[in-house]
Amino acid sequence: MPCFIQQLLCLMFVSLFFALPAGALVEIGLPGEEPLVIEDVYLREGTAFISIDDVLSALKLEGAWNSVAHVYAIHTPHGKAIISPGSQFIKLGDNLIPITHRPRFIDGKLQVSEVFLLRQLAPLLTKPIYYRNHNPPTVTESEDPLDRLFAFLLRKKAPVADGGKWVVSIDPGHGGEDSGALGLNGSKEKAVTLAVGQRLEKLLKMHQDAPVVLTRDGDYALDMKNRLEIVAEGQADVLISLHAQAFFSAEASGVNLYVQPQTERDVSDGAVAENLSIKLAENSSLELAGILRQKLEDRGFNVHDIKELPVYPLGRGDLPRVLVEMGSLTNTVDLTMLQDPGRQQDFARALFDGLQAFFDTFSVDTPGEIQGEAPGETL
Repeated sequence: MPCFIQQLLCLMFVSLFFALPAGALVEIGLPGEEPLVIEDVYLREGTAFISIDDVLSALKLEGAWNSVAHVYAIHTPHGKAIISPGSQFIKLGDNLIPITHRPRFIDGKLQVSEVFLLRQLAPLLTKPIYYRNHNPPTVTESEDPLDRLFAFLLRKKAPVADGGKWVVSIDPGHGGEDSGALGLNGSKEKAVTLAVGQRLEKLLKMHQDAPVVLTRDGDYALDMKNRLEIVAEGQADVLISLHAQAFFSAEASGVNLYVQPQTERDVSDGAVAENLSIKLAENSSLELAGILRQKLEDRGFNVHDIKELPVYPLGRGDLPRVLVEMGSLTNTVDLTMLQDPGRQQDFARALFDGLQAFFDTFSVDTPGEIQGEAPGETL
């Protein structure tokens, strides 16, 4: 090959190499198509925020900001979806769907969280989306009061040798004026989460000699800070957060299990007892979710793959904790199950069996608390 051609090819390669975005953090697109690389990724509320304009461009959707109404309209296959800065809902027609992380303006652009993208926007599309975060966020200390709230830290005590002594905290989502997701026939998320939560609480009290922490035992509202404080003050060993979903497609169904991604800080406590170090070096929440999934499937429930995603209701820290989306209120089969007392009991029993099996995986010679930040400490 002539020397000048070699030099030309080398120059082209170097040009292409340096043209690639060195700081790329997020890729998003439709399956089978070249994804859009997004470098401007902001950490807020323990999760990644990206520009809604970039998101829509990558997904070939249209949207526009209405400066008069102060809302952003997204044109989806299911109709016009409306979001606005600081609002905790996405509006589609007469339906209001709760948003975990509210949209916000950062650097002059409206930014949405990756949780919103995957859990609220994706169900409105007719095709699946490709999403990859090359640098998942790790929560650091922030001067933003809202960020500090989301950084609520839950620390895990050393497990006890007796499987019947674990303190379980159950968090039935929503309540009071916060109905949560709204489904068919006027069904409300807050009602089914409390029903299953109370059934699980009863099973635990009947079969183990340890306190059970229920964040709410009636139809009243709690903000997330109070929920996590109740969990921490109850000296819980494990947290089960109960929720249900609603979609604009009646076909969406099944149980979803979410755990927080593991971070180095979660397992970096040098004072952990030596016989627990290997156990705590694993993502115990992921292990718990795996056991819960098996027990739910054993009782005939359809459970999707476990997802690791920063989710607000779980706080952060090394406490084993799983968010359980029990099904879709807009799917007739799921809704029948969620409102049927017998199937509610089956669901609670599966969670109970999963917790017991998880407890049995621990065995320590010298029970004691992990040294470190006190439960409930905020950063």
